[in-house]
Amino acid sequence: MRPNLDSLTEEIQHYLETEHFVVYRSMSRATDDGRFVYWDTGRLPDYHRFLECALQLGIRLVHFHTREFRSHHREEALELLEESEMPRDDKRDLERRIRELSIYEGFICAIELSFDFEGRIYLFELQTEWYEEWHDILDRLEDAGPDGPEEAGGYGGFYSNN
Repeated sequence: MRPNLDSLTEEIQHYLETEHFVVYRSMSRATDDGRFVYWDTGRLPDYHRFLECALQLGIRLVHFHTREFRSHHREEALELLEESEMPRDDKRDLERRIRELSIYEGFICAIELSFDFEGRIYLFELQTEWYEEWHDILDRLEDAGPDGPEEAGGYGGFYSNN
């Protein structure tokens, strides 16, 4: 997987224009309350096939969302790390991993395409491998937070900020 999805984002935008889709630049819909049907991007990572399904169903409105990794994501994670209740060596390791991700600031780390059909949201999402590592870091921070994993409210801002 590419470390940056910028060129793929441009390619998708061009394809959507060429095929005359109506593009709605949305926030992430993966957080909506709704019934989702996820595209298997592991086996079929080609967005063309996903959008061909939409066309065959007569869908013209496609929601398009991209996520950019920004410095404030890391800064907030470092603050949460400071407040966490994990052993000092684990904190150092996690801090090092968070700081290493600074090389990806400004990169598009996830692309999401979706459309609605018969009460369901059909969702196509690609993420970079390093962004998946970021999710692992956030999970560890949530588990080590002052309230523990069950009381924590989650770190939704990391997942949906543009």
